[in-house]
Amino acid sequence: MGREYTPDNITSLGPDDIFVFGSNLQGNHAGGAARVARLKFGAVQGQGEGIQGQSYAIPTMQGGVDTIRPYVDRFIDLAREWDQNTFYVTRIGCGIAGFTDEEIAPLFDEAYDLYNVRLPRSFADIIERRRSSEGRRR
Repeated sequence: MGREYTPDNITSLGPDDIFVFGSNLQGNHAGGAARVARLKFGAVQGQGEGIQGQSYAIPTMQGGVDTIRPYVDRFIDLAREWDQNTFYVTRIGCGIAGFTDEEIAPLFDEAYDLYNVRLPRSFADIIERRRSSEGRRR
């Protein structure tokens, strides 16, 4: 079976699925994937990070890429621990926050190898190209 990716448009989830979206620290889930998370998957207004309902918020609006890394690392730690769940990572930071896929995708390098994390195809492609150019495969 081939690699699975996060669909471009998620409208429903299975009981063990989690929608992973970009947020702001204030938890104002008003636009983009954050709005979808609030309306469909239990994201809590006022909670800017972590698990909430069938969603997981990763703050992306507080500064540069380096300010996002610790939040992604915490998400990866949780995904390892919650291995009974499947996490669908959206193109966090690549909408309203204004980052490119090339800037954000490398943050998810460790998640690429987790069987229960689905990345956007664009993120996976970037990670694969980077690994190939570095001569490393997993």
